[in-house]
Amino acid sequence: MRKHRNRVIGASLLAFALLGAACGDSGDDAADPVEGPAIVIGAQDFGESAILAEIYRGALEAEGFTVSVQAVGGFRDLEMAAFESDDINLAPEYAASMLEFLNENAGEATGDAEETTDLLNGYLAEQGLVALEPSDAVDTNAFVVTEETSESLGIGSLSELAANGADLVLGGPPDCETNPFCIPGLMTTYGLDMSANFQPLDAGQVTVAALEEGAIDVAVLFSTSGVIADREWVLLEDDQQMLAADNVVPVITTGLEEAYGDGLADVLNDISSRLTTDALTEMNRRYDIDTEDADVIAADWLADNDF
Repeated sequence: MRKHRNRVIGASLLAFALLGAACGDSGDDAADPVEGPAIVIGAQDFGESAILAEIYRGALEAEGFTVSVQAVGGFRDLEMAAFESDDINLAPEYAASMLEFLNENAGEATGDAEETTDLLNGYLAEQGLVALEPSDAVDTNAFVVTEETSESLGIGSLSELAANGADLVLGGPPDCETNPFCIPGLMTTYGLDMSANFQPLDAGQVTVAALEEGAIDVAVLFSTSGVIADREWVLLEDDQQMLAADNVVPVITTGLEEAYGDGLADVLNDISSRLTTDALTEMNRRYDIDTEDADVIAADWLADNDF
């Protein structure tokens, strides 16, 4: 009798479970599909860009948008070409650096994120693009030396680098030669010319390895790189304020803006309102040090921030 009773209870529970599963499959918790053009997010060739692209994708898909991520490789010039060819229509960007790219290094970027983004939008309008609200998360160029170099040469700031490091070898991404927040900025703000001893490498692991091996003396990395703290390297202080407001900001085409109105902008601006420098640094640490995938890291951030 007991055995029979268990069968009845088991059958009842199974039926209830199937009913619950059927209810779950009805999509009650899923957002209704949003009608409009597919969104293609461009990710540049470094971990942080891939992570941000996945954050945008996850948040937008949860709201019913049709979204994919497209690797554009390289740097900003390839991203802009992808915008022009309609291969992408959204990308995570950095306010000051994109402004100075478009104005051909006119030096308009300031330390104020809102002001810099407003200036950026003046140039983006000519490209059929618009920048939305900037986040509090800032990622700018970081000039980094080993602890040994810092102690032996007495270098803890860029002014001290200028006084003691004229013969040091600098390594970093190829655009450092023209980026106003890299070699040109060192020259105009600090009077330091490192162009003769510059090694064009990348914005990530190749440069990290070169500094570890002593092939270069000063590395240009991203300020949110998790490698800096992990290796106990010294991030040189920008004591003369060369670096401007490189706050993370989403850039979309005006076509997307017109198609979706506030619906798309609200989601992206909500992301920007929650994104912080500390969170970005921790996500980069997981990508660079723990070698986790960008989509996994992004999913955790989205869950932690109720998306």
